[in-house]
Amino acid sequence: MKSPISTISLCLVIAVPVTSAAQDVRASKSIDNRTNHDAQELLEEGRQIFRHDTFGSEAFWSGTLRLNEAMAGVSPRNALAVGLKVDADALPANLKAQLKNGAVNLDDPETTLALIRLNAVVGVHATPGSSGGAPSFGLTCAFCHSTVDDSLAPGIGRRLDGWANRDLNVGAIVSLAPNLEPYTTLLDVDLATLKSVLASWGPGCFDAVLDKDGKALRPDGKRACTLIPPAFGLAGVNLHTWTGFGSVPYWNAYVAATEMHGSGVFFDQRLNNPQQFPVAARSGSHDTRGTPDLITAKLPALHFYQLALRAPEAPPGSFDTAAFARGEQLFNGKAKCAGCHVPPLFTEPGHNLHSPEEMGIDAFQADRSPTHMYRTAPLAGLWTHIERGAERGFYHDGRFATLDALLDHYNSHFKLMLSNAEKADLIEYLKGI
Repeated sequence: MKSPISTISLCLVIAVPVTSAAQDVRASKSIDNRTNHDAQELLEEGRQIFRHDTFGSEAFWSGTLRLNEAMAGVSPRNALAVGLKVDADALPANLKAQLKNGAVNLDDPETTLALIRLNAVVGVHATPGSSGGAPSFGLTCAFCHSTVDDSLAPGIGRRLDGWANRDLNVGAIVSLAPNLEPYTTLLDVDLATLKSVLASWGPGCFDAVLDKDGKALRPDGKRACTLIPPAFGLAGVNLHTWTGFGSVPYWNAYVAATEMHGSGVFFDQRLNNPQQFPVAARSGSHDTRGTPDLITAKLPALHFYQLALRAPEAPPGSFDTAAFARGEQLFNGKAKCAGCHVPPLFTEPGHNLHSPEEMGIDAFQADRSPTHMYRTAPLAGLWTHIERGAERGFYHDGRFATLDALLDHYNSHFKLMLSNAEKADLIEYLKGI
């Protein structure tokens, strides 16, 4: 017969690991719950920042350039013509009904101001309290990297966050500002020259390096801007921008502080190079220290939201499914596309940069980057550029007017020996991924 002490000891030995295991399960669930809560919180915070946060940029766009005053003379029709979009979900029900019935005067600039006050113009956020006159406003990430689905009318509909606004004519919009002296002084040019450069951009194109290197045009006289890239499908992608300047949060800080002219911190010693970036070295923009810092604390949530934006799936019926299947085989085989555009990222896992010589193109844009290289662009969601803004072209500067022209370049440069039928199948695959 066992003693009471032995029985108690045995119970304790058995009980301890059971209790510990239960505690581990509870702790694990607690951690999971906290992670889920934090993820949802970051997602919502990032969405708000992406859509509505100006980072204090109204001080520049409305206070210095006085662009808000210029918008007081722009009709909704003209605003839509330069690619500005209207968020239908921000409109009162009666206004949406009037738009559907054609009862809104799209030639009245006062209507534009009313839309700005409602924060219905995508990427344009009015200062709270802006009522009479031209409302003060700043710009948000959504200005370039969102569009709408045109569900209410052309240019008016539900937001499509992460889609590149290939209709947006940034140069034309900036040119409207009554005071462009900050740009003429920075670039050391006269007003006519500045406006000529801005006019060269056209829809869907923006030069985010002009204020760093001062290169307004390519050596051949063509525009130096690059197509606005999408902000979706970036999860797992190493480098952002056409030339791989840096990661997503790097570019968010770069743009927020030096392009949107928000108030905050951006640092990159690589830009303090008078030979490659004379304007940045002279202006000190490589070490921007705006106060108060309205940018840095928002980078984590903004990054999280952008990584949550998956590339949209191609609509059913928008591509030939049989040709898509044949094109997939070519993509992974004879055409050698998957060697760089590795599915399902459709860029290289790891260091996704190539020299201009590898790509068979000139080095102009690559040499405007600290990398001196070109990034392998992720291809998922490419159909969004075919459906919207196909005339803007493909590649970083739109140099290839069609996908067929782009494949011709690869076919020749890499000596792929693709037939016209095979190229047609590859195009259907690219339209469907």
